[in-house]
Formats: sequence, C-alpha cells, structure tokens
Amino acid sequence: MTRLRQTTTNFTSGEISPELLARGDIGAYANGASKLRNVSILPTGGVTRRAGLRYLSTLVGQSRLIPFEFAAQSGGLAVISNNRIDIFINGAFVSNITGVWTTAQLSQMTWAQTSDMLLLLHPDVPPQKLVRTNATTYTLSAWTYLLDANILHQPYYKYADAAVTLTPSATSGTITVTASAPVFTGVPVSSRWRIGGREIAIASVTSATVATAVVVQALSSTAATTIWQEPAFSNTRGYPTTACFHQDRLIIGGSKNLPNRIWMSQTGDITNFFKGTGLDSQSIKFGILSDQANAIRGLYSGRDLQIFTNGAEYVVASSPLTPVSVQIRRQTRVGSMASHYLPPLSVDGASLFMARNGQELREFTYTDTAQSYRSNDVALLAKHMLVSPVDQCYDPRRRIIYVVRGDGKIAALTIQRTEDIVAWTLLETDGTVTSIANTGDETYAVILRGSQYFLERFDNNMRVDAGLNLSAGSPATVWIGLSHLNGRVVQIIADGNILVSQTVSGGQVTISPAATSLEIGLPYRHIIEPLPPSLTGVVANAKNVRMIEATFRLLNTSALRLDVGRGLRNVVLKSGQPAILPTTTPLGVGDVSVSAFGWSQDLTKPLWMIDQDHPVPFTLLGVKAEIKIND
Repeated sequence: MTRLRQTTTNFTSGEISPELLARGDIGAYANGASKLRNVSILPTGGVTRRAGLRYLSTLVGQSRLIPFEFAAQSGGLAVISNNRIDIFINGAFVSNITGVWTTAQLSQMTWAQTSDMLLLLHPDVPPQKLVRTNATTYTLSAWTYLLDANILHQPYYKYADAAVTLTPSATSGTITVTASAPVFTGVPVSSRWRIGGREIAIASVTSATVATAVVVQALSSTAATTIWQEPAFSNTRGYPTTACFHQDRLIIGGSKNLPNRIWMSQTGDITNFFKGTGLDSQSIKFGILSDQANAIRGLYSGRDLQIFTNGAEYVVASSPLTPVSVQIRRQTRVGSMASHYLPPLSVDGASLFMARNGQELREFTYTDTAQSYRSNDVALLAKHMLVSPVDQCYDPRRRIIYVVRGDGKIAALTIQRTEDIVAWTLLETDGTVTSIANTGDETYAVILRGSQYFLERFDNNMRVDAGLNLSAGSPATVWIGLSHLNGRVVQIIADGNILVSQTVSGGQVTISPAATSLEIGLPYRHIIEPLPPSLTGVVANAKNVRMIEATFRLLNTSALRLDVGRGLRNVVLKSGQPAILPTTTPLGVGDVSVSAFGWSQDLTKPLWMIDQDHPVPFTLLGVKAEIKIND
C-alpha cells in the first residue's frame, strides 16, 4: 500500500472538461475541479459562494438587456421587449416608451453608444436612436442622415446588374425614370436615388421598370446611364446589422442584403456618408472580399477597428482612417456566431468573442512578436461549459465573464491573465436566465421564473435569489410585498436567524418569532467536487483508493455540509458549537479536519464533495488530503 498527500492550494483552473480526467500530467489538473456550481473563483485562488440575486421588477415579457451610460448618469439599462422599452437607472425603474422590435427580433439586436445617444440596430428594422433629454425623459426616433441643401448624405449602392440602365425623361422638374430591368419593386415614395451622382426623389412607382421622380439636383443628361444608385438601406434591401464608433466616425458593418460591406461616416459627422472627392475626412466604404463567407457579426473599436464576421476576423489598422490609407487585413479564421448577437467583450486589452460553433470563447489580442492578432480559446479546458450561448457580458468589478446558455444556466469565467486565472464555473437558479448585461459596475439578468420574467441583479449582500430585504419599525410576524414569490418555497432570514422554509401565499408570509428585518427569496445550492486523485507516476497498477483524512481551510464560513463517502453531513466548525452556525460569528480563517472510511474501486470518482444550500457565507481556500492506495 502507498500513502499519498495531495494539496489543493487554489482552484484557478476552475471546472475542467471530463475529457481531461486522464490528464493528471497537466498543470490545470492540480488546480481544477470536476464540478463547481454556484460559486465564484476569487482572484487569490479560493472559491466562494456566489452572490445572490436581488429582485428588482417584474417585466411584461421576454426581454433583451442593453446597457448604456449617459452623461452624468451611469448604470443605465434599456430593457427591450415586444414593442416596448423600459428604462432603469441603477436598478430603479424610470420610464417606459414604445419600441419597434418584436420578441422574435430581440436575439439579433445590436447597439452602439456615443454621448447621450444609443443607436439600436436590427437588419429588418430602420435604425433607431434612444436619446436622454433629462433624468427621467427618454425618446426613441428613427436614425436620420444629414440633409444639407436638400441633399441627403446617406449610403448608396447599386444592387442591380452593372449593365442595367436608368433613363430620365428630363434633367429637371418632375420626370419619368425608365429602367432597362425591374428595379422599382417595393421602392417607397420619397426615397432618394442618384443618377450620374445627382439626386432625385421618387414620387410614385408605375411599374417595376417605371417611376416618377422629382429632380433635386439638375441631371447632366437624358441619355441612358449605368451610373446610378439606390439607398443602401431600405425595407426591401434591409438595414444595418451592427455598428460602432471609431476615430470620430460611425462605422456601419453589414446589412441584410450587403452582409460583408463596411460604411464609415465623415470624420466628426456621424450622420454624413457623402463620399465626396476622397478627402481625408470624407466617408469610406468597401466590401470584405475573400475566399469565404464574410457576413459581419460584430465591430469593436480597440487598438484598431476590429471586424468579426461569420468566417474570419479582420482589422483595419490605419490611423487615422482616410479613404487613401484604409487597409483591411484578415488575422484569424475562426468566425462568430450567427444565431444570436453576443457583443464582443473588452478584457485586459483583449477582445473576446463567441466562435461560430458556440463552443469556443476566443480571446482576440495583438502580439508584438508576430505583429498580428491571434485568437486563443479560453474555454479549451472546459468545452462542456458552453452550450448554445444566447448572451454574454463582462463584470469588471468581479472580473467575471457571464455567458448565458440556451438551457438558462450561466457559464461564468473568472479571468485575470496577470495571475494566470482562467476558471469556469456554472451558475444555476430556480428559473431560466435569458439575457444579461453589466452597467454601472453591476450585473443584471432577465430570468423566467414560472410564467413571469423578472429583472434581477447580482448582489454580494444577498444570500438568496429573487430576494428582497424588508424592514419594520417594530417587530412583526406578517410580512407582505412578496407577490412575485407566490406559491414558491422560500428561505427566510429574520434578524440574522435562519427560519424554517415556507411557501409564500397571497404575497405574504407569517413568521415566528417576530422580527424587524427580513431577507427572503429562493434558495440555491453551491457544489464543489474535486477531480479524482491523480495517480500519474505514483502507482502503476492502483486498484483501490481511500481518503484517510482531509483538512479544509475555510474563510468567513458559517456552515459546511460535506460528503466523504457516507453521505452529506453537517460538519462542526468550532468545538462546542452546532454543525450549522448561522447565528454566530463565521469562522475567520480556520482548518476543519474530517476523517473518512471505506475503499473505492472506482478511480474516476472524487473522494469528497461539498453540497449545501444554507444561506450563509462560505469560502474554501484549499484542501489537504491524505490518501491510501492499494495496488
């Protein structure tokens, strides 16, 4: 028999994929776990029970969260639902206005912000701008392009074959325009077209080849010409897919009918897309042409303009951007998701994007040695964590990337490159998370619980989900205001004491004894399960293994529920005190040793597991285990 002492000093590799259960030779195995549920990895390497979720509001239905921070007012959140926008500031409802997007369109919405204007985009809907006029008043209106001397400086494009001509009946006034092929189907009245670089306004459409127009700029000839353009964006051609602001320009990336095209406004004038004569400050447009599909899925303004398509990643490295200097270069061939829009995230100088296959979170970063960008997969050791992603955000305060999965759970990545921390955990709640966003250093989530959608916020001071803190001037037994928890079994913490769980009825609960403060909400369990012991290079033909003793180093912990082979049991943390200590001072820093009995013939199973739903503080810093191996 062989005795072995194994020490886990940190969990900085997080939960790793079952595919790596035989890779005890890699460094991640020593600092990883087989299951981490509802916990977060600390920057110092420990693992702590995750923050609870504070209930903020019941929403009208399925919603998409879009963050914004207007001047002198941070923590803004636009909650987009079917034909409606609800505005929240720092978690408090401010107002609602009528929207223009349907529930089915929420997953493809994109956005970009500058100053007090939030630009909202969808390829089937005209771009809209959300503008703050004062602390409580917001307006939504269609995005408009510069109208100068009655000339509309919008993007134009010729969709028809290059040989198709337009023939005007006159050079001024009201004219008839005849096309050599059908081009006027679905053209709206008053839309602006250009013939030979001169502008006309469509007045009416007679047929697919004939239209009446009013000349805005005198035309140079009545001869048939192939030099003409229609609006790049319209109901028939589609609208911009995504946008960002870069070097004082509005950058538009792709549209429904032109998925691989880039338009850049004039410098300092984000509504002006007049091409002009190619001066440095004038607008720029180009297509991404290569040997693969390049439908643009995202834009990011970083060191360079970064363009994420469904087939590859590109950068426009010119500084400043001018019509002459602009150059686009492909960097990597990964591709981004198309089923949902997941915004690129900025973390420590890198841009993180969800790969096309939905199973890789790629870190797009510039390397000085190669003088180019690379895209590393930060989910390489935890492929099982990413399942049909639908939304994502980054919480800089907690240093966590949250990825909402299609099953309503959250894959959470604690990332801190300077300390070599890339650790995944899985967050679960009694419901289905559908959207997530970070604004004002707070992270918010839309959660479907039963038949209702709730807006909730991660809160380090909350120990339950969908939770509320209530108070009374004098001790009370009946507590109301809990309609969002009707029919739910809730945990109750009254004046610091954990009471017996009960079901909310009629929006209230009755407790005993009376209390002046209450924290109430849904319970959630945290689970920590280590990897099986690595016997690589220790015992060649191990048959059985048993843990003799394990010592758990805890910090600010009030309860420990542990299974070392005999089922889950509450462990006494301090001599002479009960196993659960919700009403006493938590254990500061201390070691708790537990003896184990019995052999295990299954070398693929862990030797201990923590599983508890006590709404009290819990932090595990490390574990030392003494193991006996029978060969």
